[in-house]
This record gives sequence, structure tokens and C-alpha cells, in this order.
Amino acid sequence: MAETISMPKLGFDMAEGLLVRWVKQVGETINKGDVLAEIETDKATVEVESSATGVVLQLIADQGSMVPVNAPIAIVGNAGEKVSDQLKVEGQKSDAAPQTQPIPAPVAQAVAPADGASIKASPLAKKIAKDNNVNLSAVQGSGPNGRIVRKDVEAALTSGQSTVSSKQSVQPTYQLPVTPEDKVVSTTKLRQAIGRRLVESKTTIPHFYVTHEYKMDALMDMRKQINAYLPDNEKVSINDFIIKAAALSLRQFPNLNATIKGNEIIQFGHVNVGVAVTVPGGLMTVVVKDTDQKTMRQISGEIKAMAGRAREGKVKPEDVDGSTFSTSNLGMYDVEEFIAIVNPPEAAILAISSAREVPVVEGGQIKPGWRMKATISVDHRVSDGAEAAQFMQALAGFLENPVRMLV
Repeated sequence: MAETISMPKLGFDMAEGLLVRWVKQVGETINKGDVLAEIETDKATVEVESSATGVVLQLIADQGSMVPVNAPIAIVGNAGEKVSDQLKVEGQKSDAAPQTQPIPAPVAQAVAPADGASIKASPLAKKIAKDNNVNLSAVQGSGPNGRIVRKDVEAALTSGQSTVSSKQSVQPTYQLPVTPEDKVVSTTKLRQAIGRRLVESKTTIPHFYVTHEYKMDALMDMRKQINAYLPDNEKVSINDFIIKAAALSLRQFPNLNATIKGNEIIQFGHVNVGVAVTVPGGLMTVVVKDTDQKTMRQISGEIKAMAGRAREGKVKPEDVDGSTFSTSNLGMYDVEEFIAIVNPPEAAILAISSAREVPVVEGGQIKPGWRMKATISVDHRVSDGAEAAQFMQALAGFLENPVRMLV
């Protein structure tokens, strides 16, 4: 029986996606899990996998068209199976954005042409070009209206067309520094989405903040012991411990693992912790489902895999959907303290700073010790300062006695 493949929903505020190209064509055999198409959203370039095995019977949406979330894009079924053409009419958007309009990308994501002309290329193509020093102005695009896509850049690499001329990269030593001209940089779709969400959050959610300093000596020692038994690609991070501790603490404070809807507070049954990841052009939150029920190694492995896909522009719908509480960690940047903005529709977010070895006073004596500050931002419509402070104390119970997370 034929099965309809729909435009996936990637994140809370996604309304539509750009169908960049079809990987499979009508009549081709496809297996469940094979890549059917590439789409672009506010978040990334995403490979859409087929949820069925069979033959591609119909491609409902056109390359280069904007397709609403959950709208049908293709039909997969048995060879010779008849399908209705009505879906073709209903699935297309006659007012889709013009195919000639490229998605803005960060100015540093690709090598710009010498004359400064704009280049039509997908974010993933630009990232690959930047990483491999490919001059996009010399690449022929095969996408809609000449748009450069990933396979075009990979073809250029295969043919040896991988670097810009030395004339562009070598600066004579005798030249005096020149003050650069003002530069106008178009914001990416991801940056625009982040802007919309955060303006909504700060103007509609009454934030309050609670900061706590944690003793990290025991956790640092335990992490060292655990990693001594793990291969390099499986070693756990401080952040993995914190995410596990936050999930366990949320079980004690379900009001912070919640959302507000009208006059009701909905406390989520699952604890799905979102982890902010830096990607080209902005941030993306990947989601560890049922975090409180997973081991440290499971949490670490899932975050590594999802963060890798996010940075490559290959996130899966389940990677970014369904968070009930978020975390943002700037510890790797030697940050003493910061606050984060609540990620709607959630009720709270935890901002994690650096773990530092500093002078501490214990028993009237000054000695070195590991300390870390974290700040929780909370929607005051859902909770109050006392509850948030108690949550931060519960978090200390796990971070300062990390063996509790392993039993």
C-alpha cells in the first residue's frame, strides 16, 4: 500500500521548508531510511529519509518550492500501484518564494568571488566550500536556477578545483594596513529565527534568575577516573554530568519541567533536556530524550552524534524536537557567569559557566579548589524564586556527590 512522505517539522516554530533537491526520482527503488530529498529550514539543511520501502511513485512538491510542515511531498509504494494526481494540486504552493532568491548565509561561510557578486548556494555547500577552500565563483550549480548544492562542491573537489588562486591569499609584506570598508552582512535564516524567538521570549515571559556556586572537586576526580577506562571518542565531559544532574533534579521539581498554556501549567511526564550547540550562523538546540533514565555514556554519545549532525547541516527531526528544559554551556570559553533566555514554550533554562580552580576557604584555611557557577532563568508565571533556589540546591546534591548519578 502506498505511503505518503510529508515535510517534517524541525523545531517548535518551523512553519515551512525549502525543498532544495530530490535525491530519488519517480520510478527509482528506495528503502526505508534512504535519503529521499534535501530540504532547508531556519535551522539547517536536512536530509529527509523515506519512512517506507518500495518505489517512488510520485514527487508532489517541486524543487525550489517552499512546502508547509506536514504537507505531502512524495508517495512511495509498490511498482505499478496507482496514485491520485489530486495530491499534486493540493500539495503545491502557488505563492512559493521565487526560486531565484537565495537563502542568506554568513559572510564567512564561503570563499567570496573576487568581484563581490552574490553566489546562490545552500548553507551546506558553503560550509563544505569554506572547509576545503573552494572558490564557489568557479563552481557550476546544478540546483534550481543554477543554485550550488553539496554535490557540486564535492564534484569540484574531485576534479581538483579546490583552492582559490594564490593571488587572493598572498599579501605583499610592504603594503601598509588598509582600514576596511563598512560591510553589510545579510542575516541567515537561522539568525532570523533566533531573533524572532528571543524577542518573543524577552517581551512575553517575565524572567527571573537564581545563581549558585558549586563545589566541583569530586566531580572532576570522578570524571578523570571514568575517562581512564574509556577510549578517546567515548570520554565523558563535565557537561554530560551536569545534564544528567539537571534531569534528575527536575524529577524532584516537575514545575520547572513544564510549560504554561493559558491558565494551566502542563508538567511534562518525560524529561527531555535540550543542549545548545554552536553551528555556522547561530545556535541550535539538540534534545536528549528521557535524559533522567540514561547512563552518562549514553548521554555523551547522543550529544556527540547530534552535535556532529547539526554542524554538518544533517540534523534529523527527532534531534531537535521535544525539549522540556534547556541548558546552555559556555564553560569552554572561560566564562565566570552569564544568564540565558528562556526557550519558549519551556519554563526554564540553565546557564552553565566554567569550572575553575580558584583559592577557597575551608576550615579557616585557604587552599585550591574547583568551583563552577550556574544560573537558572525561570518564567515567573510558572514558578518563583524559592522553588528555583531549591532546584539549584538539589542540583548541588548531585554535582557535589556525583556517585549519586551512577547508582
